[in-house]
Amino acid sequence: MLIQRLLSSRPSPLIKYIRGGGFKSFAILGNPKNLHATYKMSSSSALIILADDAEEMETVVPADVLRRAGISVTLAGLSGSGPVRCSRNVTLVPDSSLDEAVTKGPYGIVIIPGGKGAQTLCSSDKVGSVLKDQENRRGFIAAICAGPTVLMSHGIGAGKKITSHPGVTEKLVNSGMFSYCEDRVVTDGKIITSRGPGSSFEFALAIVKEMKGQACVDEISPPMMLNF
Repeated sequence: MLIQRLLSSRPSPLIKYIRGGGFKSFAILGNPKNLHATYKMSSSSALIILADDAEEMETVVPADVLRRAGISVTLAGLSGSGPVRCSRNVTLVPDSSLDEAVTKGPYGIVIIPGGKGAQTLCSSDKVGSVLKDQENRRGFIAAICAGPTVLMSHGIGAGKKITSHPGVTEKLVNSGMFSYCEDRVVTDGKIITSRGPGSSFEFALAIVKEMKGQACVDEISPPMMLNF
């Protein structure tokens, strides 16, 4: 009805309505110019890319906290939609495969967990494509623990201030790509990074702050007994 009112000065067009990934788009057909419009309904969506040997806490804590904040989270399996065994033998079941998830994007943020699974993400052309598209359209990208090495491997966030797990500090510093520090969480523009499992809640809340604002952080923190 809203679209019809907006177009009331023209003959009634056929409106094709498509939904997906937190976005709505519609093609307006039946007029001489064959107009097409895309209407962004919400940027409150997150894609977490999951590979075997990912760090469980760095995957589950952000997913849980973001959902508490009203952010739609898709946990996407790099190798498919089947169960993924994480670094401490906890098995997680993705919401979908990464291939399927990207068809429902774009997302407000793409999140890269750490653990040994980060090595797999470093060598994945598919992951590189997702990250480059996200950076090119100025979407948020977050990485924790060894996750920032994935950004390094795919040339993401050059010149940004970042942090990481101490175990990959030397590799990141020697790359010369970033300005490195040892803060528990670092936000520089659209890039958010953090140190490890113990900073997972702070990492998640930093994401919420950027996407939903400090008021949302203040609302969801007390029930979780968090005092950051």
